[in-house]
Amino acid sequence: MSVLRLRGEKPERLIDLGEKVLTAWRSYTDEDAFIYAETDGEPHNTITPIARKNGAYYELDLVLRNNITTEEFPLGVYHPHQELHHIKKENIGLIEVMGLAVLPSRLKDELAKLADAIVEGKDIHSDEVLEKHADWVDEFRPNYASITRENVDGILREEVGKVFARVLEDAGVYKCTPEGREAFGRFLASVGFEKK
Repeated sequence: MSVLRLRGEKPERLIDLGEKVLTAWRSYTDEDAFIYAETDGEPHNTITPIARKNGAYYELDLVLRNNITTEEFPLGVYHPHQELHHIKKENIGLIEVMGLAVLPSRLKDELAKLADAIVEGKDIHSDEVLEKHADWVDEFRPNYASITRENVDGILREEVGKVFARVLEDAGVYKCTPEGREAFGRFLASVGFEKK
C-alpha cells in the first residue's frame, strides 16, 4: 500500500499536516502514473487514516487510495485484480491495510474441501465449488515435493498468504518499482515534502 507515516509529539501538528496531505491528494492528478483526481465529475482520491500513540509519539498513517475503474478493471484499478478473486474479491479496508487478512467466510469450507481434493488427487477443474481455485493449485503444486494430509493445511495457508500479499500490491496506488517510487516522490514534492 502507499502510506505516509507522520510522527510527532503534538497531535495537533499531525492533524494539520494530515489535513494538508488529504487536501492535496483529493485534487492530485498524475496522468503518467494513471492517477486522476476525478473523471466525469466523479472524485477518485481519498485517504484511509490510521492513528495511534507509540510511546511518547503520536503516529498518523495516511494510506493513499484511488477508486478509478477501467474496462479491464471494472471493480477498480487499485483493487484486487480478477485473477485473485477466487481468494479475495472484496474491497481492502482498514484492517487489511494494517496487515491482517480479512478473508471471506466461504473460504473456510472451500479450503477444507480443497485440501481433501488435493490429497485425494481429485480433479479440481471438474468440481463446481472448487474449480475457481484449480488454476491457482496448478500454479503452486509443482513447488512442493509432495502434498500430504499432514502438510496440506500449512501449504494452503502459505499460498493464501502469498495471494493476499498480491491483493495488497494491487490495491497500492504506487507500486514498489522504480517508476512507482518516482511517481510517489512527485506527489510528495507537490505537497512540499523533500526527498531524502
